Amino acid sequence: MTDTIYALSSGAPPAAIGVIRVSGPKASIAIERLTGRKFDARHASLAQLRDDTGELLDSALILWFPGPGTATGEDLAEFHCHGGRAVVAAIESALARIEGLRPAEAGEFTRRAFANGRIDLAEAEGLADFLNAETELQRSSAMAMAGGGFSAKVEGWRDHLLALSAEVESALDFSDEDDVSEVSEDYTTRLGELTQELDRWTNRPRAERLGEGFRVVLAGPPNSGKSTLFNILVESEAAITSPIAGTTRDVIERSVAITGIPFTFIDTAGLRDESGDEIEEIGIVRARDQLSRADLVLWLGPEGEAGVEAWEIEAKVDSADHIAKSDPRFRLSALEGINIDELKQALVEEARKAMPKPGEAALNARQNALVVEARDSLADAGQHTDLLLVAECLRRARISFDRLVGRATTEDMLDALFGRFCIGK
Repeated sequence: MTDTIYALSSGAPPAAIGVIRVSGPKASIAIERLTGRKFDARHASLAQLRDDTGELLDSALILWFPGPGTATGEDLAEFHCHGGRAVVAAIESALARIEGLRPAEAGEFTRRAFANGRIDLAEAEGLADFLNAETELQRSSAMAMAGGGFSAKVEGWRDHLLALSAEVESALDFSDEDDVSEVSEDYTTRLGELTQELDRWTNRPRAERLGEGFRVVLAGPPNSGKSTLFNILVESEAAITSPIAGTTRDVIERSVAITGIPFTFIDTAGLRDESGDEIEEIGIVRARDQLSRADLVLWLGPEGEAGVEAWEIEAKVDSADHIAKSDPRFRLSALEGINIDELKQALVEEARKAMPKPGEAALNARQNALVVEARDSLADAGQHTDLLLVAECLRRARISFDRLVGRATTEDMLDALFGRFCIGK
């Protein structure tokens, strides 16, 4: 990477402060061109910024970080300027006129950090999730991945695997000598322990759970109080409510966080055998589809009609004509706020069972698939008696570990990952 890139790495203007980052071999030249002088490394200094005509652009704090011990692994400069649109645009225009500098592409700073060994692939994926986190649970899980906890775990697995592989290779090298046994007595135990640990990781809740949220479907017959309860749970008038049966004719979804746990609540059309309305019947079909995809169903209809997994909700208890139940999970009134807080707390407790634990790294689809590959390769190794086949299985597992942290990967996959980042990151 011989070119030098620049971009605004702070929030979009207007803002109180704008941070323009420059990374590459000409970062120090960029500082000298705009300020007319050099700066001590890793010290913030105030300087006037001027373009190539000498026009004053701004007064800014300058930070100079010589590589390779920087965020990107390259020479790095930062201009902490005023965050007005015109100010930022003028400084970027001055940088653009310096030969060898160009605007950064989306995620290019992070991609350079990966290419220069400052972060690995799993940490980069965690950083992307961290930047996009909307709930506390998403933030803490992404931070665990971005902070290197999972990468350290993978390195531990890899070291364990290399020890097993070395033992197998040694047995192969000396297989013609009578005084050298094939493998140690505890080899099988150590192989099994690693296989079981990988299996436990594949059974953890996945990272996609954090984005999708815990899916809660409100279902029941028309006019049973679903939409009113839905509006209370999502804290907005998302669904139209009316005493007229059949008001809700389609699926309405809203994503919210309750005490940091992501939820997706789904309001559905009232379920009845015959509606006589073609549009409502389409809504009923869609409602039944949502029931099959739900993590939890809140059933507001007659008791026992929704299956044993659904929570029986006796709603509208403030109304004389509500659907009474003998043993509901909750008796509540959305209009009066009766037992709503208790319902929310119970939903949070139920959702936590299906979500990654706070501060625990969660595998995304790519990572999970590679851990499964490694586990299956180790399981295959445990089934073979031919050491040549065992060695090949262990080699495949090592490749899976390498791909987890980016030792072996493809440009297409990297393009897809770093394209998720904003320009300037």
